[in-house]
Amino acid sequence: MNGQWFKLFKKQGKVAKQAHFGFPEGSYEREMGKEGFFGPVTHFYHRHKHTGWTHFEGDNRPRAFDTNELKTSHHMPWDAAVLLKNNNVKIRFYEINESMNHLVRNADGDDLLFFHKGTADLYCDFGHLIVGEGDYLMLPKGTMWRLAVQNPCRVLMIEATNGHYTSPDKGLLGPNAIVDTAVYRVPEINEAFKAQYSEDETTVVVKRLQKLSHIVYPFNPLDAMGWQGDLMPVALNWRDISPVMSHKYHVPPSAHTTFLGHRFVVCTFVPRLFETHPDALKVPFYHNNDDYDEVLFYHAGNFFSRDNIHPGMITLHPTGFTHGPHPKAMSAAFEQKNAMTEEVAVMIDTRDPLEVCQASKELEWTDYVNSWQEG
Repeated sequence: MNGQWFKLFKKQGKVAKQAHFGFPEGSYEREMGKEGFFGPVTHFYHRHKHTGWTHFEGDNRPRAFDTNELKTSHHMPWDAAVLLKNNNVKIRFYEINESMNHLVRNADGDDLLFFHKGTADLYCDFGHLIVGEGDYLMLPKGTMWRLAVQNPCRVLMIEATNGHYTSPDKGLLGPNAIVDTAVYRVPEINEAFKAQYSEDETTVVVKRLQKLSHIVYPFNPLDAMGWQGDLMPVALNWRDISPVMSHKYHVPPSAHTTFLGHRFVVCTFVPRLFETHPDALKVPFYHNNDDYDEVLFYHAGNFFSRDNIHPGMITLHPTGFTHGPHPKAMSAAFEQKNAMTEEVAVMIDTRDPLEVCQASKELEWTDYVNSWQEG
């Protein structure tokens, strides 16, 4: 038997006319929602900020990790330690300073690479493609590939270990909104690809069930003369994303979804205009997203809702507590001196709890939990 949430709408006491707009004087709004901002929701109007804790004890706390502390170069993506994981996703940070002298193939799931720094030539079954800073690169499960480095690359790697990446439903916005399919780039059977045809012995390292196997060919298996179909790697640069905006409503993070995985989503925050109405909230709202763990990777710019956060850092906000803007950002909640945001960040929302792996703990800023305290 399939159920649905109770179809009720009730209210008590002093409330705003609508969400994130025109709060009762002296109040702080808090959103309690289900299903990653898609489900039922209630907005509370409190006398105090519910991030105003003075003591926080236990593992279920806001956490921050600095990938700039990673100093190890990797020969292949699976040399990079897993930072965060559950049964559906594994998050690594992959640094490659030299070109790969072998091919890799993931037989466990699709890979999504976000290039934080650097430029490289991708060679894969489908051809050749140049990728670099600000690019997402989605590699379907089973793709053989390697990177030829033009300059050192630092890459956030999000492995979908159960299912495949798909694009989100844009609903009323129509097919050309947010990401127009015209801006996706795909590998080409071009002169650079043909130049790497060879009869040289080539090794393919295959990952299956998190174990590695090696297949040796007496030739380079990247020797396609052509291909056709609707399964292929795609690249997307954040500069080609058109963010959803509203002049009087602060849209939830789910509106910025770029890729869908199985029981997780990948969103992209890019520069956008601030809300212009004087009564509209201009920073992320305080909220309990009690069905999803929230991960943010900070790529570039000024992260206006966070203090003491710089590019290359990762934050984790698990379910179970209220979070939202830091005090400095909240003081500008209804007015901003700049016309638009300056941040670029990747968000990963997971339906199942994430495990913080040992590699992350070695990069942790343990005082992050105290960064919401005034002063």
